[in-house]
Amino acid sequence: MFRLLAHKSLAVLALFLAALTPAAAFAKDPVYTGRFSSLAVDGHDPVAYFTEGAPVKGSKEFSTTYNGAEWRFSSADNLAVFEAEPEKYAPQYGGYCAWAISQNYTARGNPNNWSIVDGKLYLNYNDEIQKRWEADIPGFIAKANENWPDVLN
Repeated sequence: MFRLLAHKSLAVLALFLAALTPAAAFAKDPVYTGRFSSLAVDGHDPVAYFTEGAPVKGSKEFSTTYNGAEWRFSSADNLAVFEAEPEKYAPQYGGYCAWAISQNYTARGNPNNWSIVDGKLYLNYNDEIQKRWEADIPGFIAKANENWPDVLN
């Protein structure tokens, strides 16, 4: 009986505290890092997409913090390039799936499903979603731009 009352008391306390918490506390992070990580782009070097045309894993040795996430790079040069212009190299929509953002929801951006359009990096959830994305990239970018960043709330 005591256990049941203790569990009910904890549940009531949790609901009370949740009611006092501002709605903004439930907003998604501006950079996708996954649930138990602080790594942007799953630890891949965002500059390498532009310079090597491929996803390349970054190193702890070459890392920085930007927009609340840890960004890793494959070289000191790429780290310096990113630090000089992070908005140029960071994936659009915080690394969330660009197609999902165009549909007004968020999903993981996969570093292996990517494209560079007009000098900007976009990530998609998987191969199937990337095919959808490629069917109308300009249209999906326009829709995603309308939804971003409000979709995080």
